[in-house]
Amino acid sequence: MSNVVRIAADWGQKLNEEFNKPYFNELIAFVRLAYAKETVFPPGKEIFRAFDTCSFANTRVVIVGQDPYHGTGQAN
Repeated sequence: MSNVVRIAADWGQKLNEEFNKPYFNELIAFVRLAYAKETVFPPGKEIFRAFDTCSFANTRVVIVGQDPYHGTGQAN
């Protein structure tokens, strides 16, 4: 997983408190280990891509779920 994950500034302000909670640090460690051991999609630097390409101010709905695509060259 990339060490640099881009996220729009306004999303960062909204999510900063959540990102600093203990469970989130555990989640980061789990995801980093998965990326180190096996092929994981999307590439690490794209995990929060949606939060970098659309500002909080322009977002009306966020649907949380798992992307059904899981192979090289598939959509994400």
